[in-house]
Amino acid sequence: MRIKSIVAGLGLYLVCHSSFATTVGFAQVGSESGWRTSFSESVKAEAKKRGIELKFSDAQQKQENQIKAVRSFIAQGVDAIIIAPVVETGWTPVLREAKRARIPVVIVDRNVQVQDESLFVTRIASDFVEEGRKAATWLMSQPQAQSKCNIIELQGTVGATAAIDRAKGFNAVLAQHPQAKIVRSQTAEFTRAKGKEVMESLLKAEQGGKGICALWAHNDEMALGAIQAIKEAGLKPGKDLLVVSVDAVPDYFKAMADGDANATVELNPHLGGPAFDVIEAYLKGKKDTEKLIRTTGDLFLQDTAAAEYEKRRLN
Repeated sequence: MRIKSIVAGLGLYLVCHSSFATTVGFAQVGSESGWRTSFSESVKAEAKKRGIELKFSDAQQKQENQIKAVRSFIAQGVDAIIIAPVVETGWTPVLREAKRARIPVVIVDRNVQVQDESLFVTRIASDFVEEGRKAATWLMSQPQAQSKCNIIELQGTVGATAAIDRAKGFNAVLAQHPQAKIVRSQTAEFTRAKGKEVMESLLKAEQGGKGICALWAHNDEMALGAIQAIKEAGLKPGKDLLVVSVDAVPDYFKAMADGDANATVELNPHLGGPAFDVIEAYLKGKKDTEKLIRTTGDLFLQDTAAAEYEKRRLN
């Protein structure tokens, strides 16, 4: 009888501990854009659906806040950590601390530069270089860009992977079109307010925008701010200046539907599911995950903007 009770008890223990239930720390960049907010909400919703306890930290776009949050997660003994890094560099020490604590780390969205890639399990992200290529390829296909085309560029946060790689992809296409060049380029920190402020300054530097063919923004929020500045300068965004960007947030679809913007490349915000899949597999013993898992996005134009806006604004 005693042996039977021990076996029964062991069976009950195995049943109770066979499901995937864990605690995950998520160090997010901040809430600087509509896309970033959608990304955070998507991760939270996915964690709730899976019964995962999510410890969320908003770094307010400061790397020091993220590193502090990661160290807090380590001290709390979480089962895994997700990091959406503000910038690429400066991560090695804290990632080593996580590795020593045997806590797996998944990088999402932007990249980290480390010599030892064993410090993280994988990175799940869009191909930012390809996003830049798609934006430039569309722009260079437009009639306005066939002759001289001077472009204003609003860059993302300095040192951020998205800013570095989107510029790389865009410039690679531009190099094949000698009639087109970026005449002004400045960071606007991925925010709408800075997009407006910086665009006002750049338009003034370019005689009110006369002779400017297009605006290329590294994200929709900066483009939306810039659109306000273009209007206030007495120009028509989407006509006098073509506007192309990345993210595909609802407000930008509204701007395209209104004729104020022309094109955007979608950046998928639903990275929580793939990240939790990797964590679950790792904790169950799968250690051979690829170091980069790509997500992809399409190019959207004015012709589908109204329908896309209605579909996305309620999500």
